[in-house]
Amino acid sequence: MEKLKSAVPDALKQQISKSTPSQLPSTCSSLIHFFHHLPQFHQMIKDLTDPSMALCCKDRSAALEAKLKGNECVSKGEYPNALLFYSQALRLAPVDMDDMEVNLAALLYVNRASTLQKMGLLLECLRDCSRALRVSPHYAKAWFRRGKANISFGKFEDAIRDLNISLKAEISSSGKRQIEAELKIALDKFKGMGSSGKKTNQNQSEVPDELDQVKLQCLLTTTKGRGMFCVEDVSEASLVHKEDPYAAIILKKCRETHCHFCFNELSADAISCASCSIPLYCSDQCQIQAGGQKFDRSSKSFSGLEGLADDLKNYMSDVVLTGASTLDTGHIAEHRHECQGFHWPLILPSEVVLAGRILVKVIEQKRRTSADTNLIGFLDLSHNYLQLPPENKLEMHIYSIILLHCLQHFYRTELPISGIMVSKLVILLSQIQVNSMAVVRMQAPEVKGPVYEPGNALTSSLEQVKVGQAVYVAGSFFNHSCQPNIQAYFLSRTLYVQATEYILAGSELELSYGPQVGQWDCKDRQRLLEDRYSFTCQCTGCSELHVPDLVINAYRCTKLNCLGVILDHTVTRCEKRKLKLLLDAPTVFSSSPHKQVEKLKDANISEVARHVFESDYKLEPQHCLVCDSYRDLQASCAAISQAESCYKRLQDAIASNEVSTNILLDAVRCTDLLRTTFHPYNKRIAEVEDNLAQAFCLVGELQAAIDHCKASIQILEKLYDANHVAIGNELIKFASLEILVGDSAASSSISRITAIFSRYYGSHADDINPYLRHLKGSRDVDKSPIVSR
Repeated sequence: MEKLKSAVPDALKQQISKSTPSQLPSTCSSLIHFFHHLPQFHQMIKDLTDPSMALCCKDRSAALEAKLKGNECVSKGEYPNALLFYSQALRLAPVDMDDMEVNLAALLYVNRASTLQKMGLLLECLRDCSRALRVSPHYAKAWFRRGKANISFGKFEDAIRDLNISLKAEISSSGKRQIEAELKIALDKFKGMGSSGKKTNQNQSEVPDELDQVKLQCLLTTTKGRGMFCVEDVSEASLVHKEDPYAAIILKKCRETHCHFCFNELSADAISCASCSIPLYCSDQCQIQAGGQKFDRSSKSFSGLEGLADDLKNYMSDVVLTGASTLDTGHIAEHRHECQGFHWPLILPSEVVLAGRILVKVIEQKRRTSADTNLIGFLDLSHNYLQLPPENKLEMHIYSIILLHCLQHFYRTELPISGIMVSKLVILLSQIQVNSMAVVRMQAPEVKGPVYEPGNALTSSLEQVKVGQAVYVAGSFFNHSCQPNIQAYFLSRTLYVQATEYILAGSELELSYGPQVGQWDCKDRQRLLEDRYSFTCQCTGCSELHVPDLVINAYRCTKLNCLGVILDHTVTRCEKRKLKLLLDAPTVFSSSPHKQVEKLKDANISEVARHVFESDYKLEPQHCLVCDSYRDLQASCAAISQAESCYKRLQDAIASNEVSTNILLDAVRCTDLLRTTFHPYNKRIAEVEDNLAQAFCLVGELQAAIDHCKASIQILEKLYDANHVAIGNELIKFASLEILVGDSAASSSISRITAIFSRYYGSHADDINPYLRHLKGSRDVDKSPIVSR
């Protein structure tokens, strides 16, 4: 990319940097013409699209090498390592090649199934056996392995059928004797079970029924363009909207850990595409829905097993065809056009590949309907091309031309390389930048035992991890607010939108694109939104005076017992702008300055900003808002810097689970320093208290851990409302510690946590938060308190 950018003449770069959407066909045509005569551009396209050079091809030799390493690990009893090697081999193995007269993929599936069974992963073992049979229906060893797994599962009737088919397919006498011995075990156990041995439905959904969605209306607003409004009153915790993406793609950093279709974590029996080695899927269903190239021997006749009873033939057919391509995948082009021996989807940035998927989906829809569809305008999404910096405009031009050349190897004449077509891709990339949503998962350290056992307290923080990027057509019309009234979350790749408060009919439904009030201060929120989405936020959170924006990064007044705040220059400048707007045009906003004072009184810290309204809106940096005392922030920052290095050592010790007494004592002393420097409601103190709670828990000082956890929550309650999800996350830690010491108040804390998470995630709360179900399961267990040292 850098070589191509540097090769573009300066005059053309200037044209592109100053281009408007209407000028794009011209600038794109000029760049196409330049690249047409540039050898290194054609070499790049060849490198990206030549199957003989592809990095994603299947490799039989590499697969066999990984298989041998897996076999060696099995012989040593190193089953987790064996699992990794067999999975690697399956990713590389061509599905239509044999190894010693046995299909290589089928053999690898059986080897991995055997390893999974040894590790106690019986359901995964069964699935791999079925996959082996789908590739090679007459593979005796696969039926045998499936039968053994079903015996372990207690599904003896299925095990008997599996073993009978295996017995018929096996040709060696020693193999037959082994099968007959296993069959006798299954028959004896089945007779002992009588009629109680019933089948279980492994695919039964655990997701509860969802409530009806709210009726919405898309309307034009005066300041934000289109937005989504509710037609009727919306109750708190109502499901507002549910939508699958128009197109989606996994982020590169998650390719080895998450399913490329549903974005859930990969299971131990993850499967790969039949034709290339790029994607991994958590299930056969996800592989089918991704729409890659299909290879399926399941349609083969089962006539090779002469004399097999009709009921076993039917059973054999059911097993082999289960999970096969039963969906109509003709319209699903998410991976199919990428699965041709090309490796450009592996190389190009995720948002560029996502643009390709959107364009291809529009083409597929056009094919089915025979309509003259506008390839890009079809989505009707906003874009920010005019506001883009020159460097971004040039990159979008270049990536659009590269992408179009790559796609043309699949769609040929349907995608002519022209200035008009490239200009549409440039706008599409700009639309993706503004409208795409990050698909996230809540990630937490694994819980290895009950909460009430020492060492298992849920004191680690949850982390929101971005795993995918997707475009939701209706979902993109929800506007932003730093004080949102709805919450977006994801199950698989599906977007859910939940009301977090009671919303009156006709009100706009707004979610947060980034940090909210209480999470970052106003200036930082606005900077992020302007950099990422090219707009200046004018929501109530950014146009009115709010206590969290004043205290979140504030310093303590030097005067004893004064609760006033001292702000630095940047925060002061931001708050002055708010006050000027309130003074010049108070009717523009929903609250007057006097109303703002009332809000501060309600927050029980009216002293914080009373001075602002009693001094003709004069607000000076480094001076207390209440008593006008001065603080030298340069000196304060120097002291804070020393404390921060101490906390870095504490965080490293927590991460390694090796918290020494000296490190902990140093952190406590530094906390005292911070308390004399920062305002009592500064969020940094809350974060420090949280770290201390975790550290004291690790060393077994549970009461100290509880005290610090409570102190952290008390600060957060000043920054958020009492039922905010941030409070819920901290209460999980607090309740976990209460359980450890046998405090009966834990039940009350858990009830409050459940109510908070239900407000934000409804019936899916347990699925979203990995700690919540674990915590609720510990509530009613009889346990004795753990005594602190």
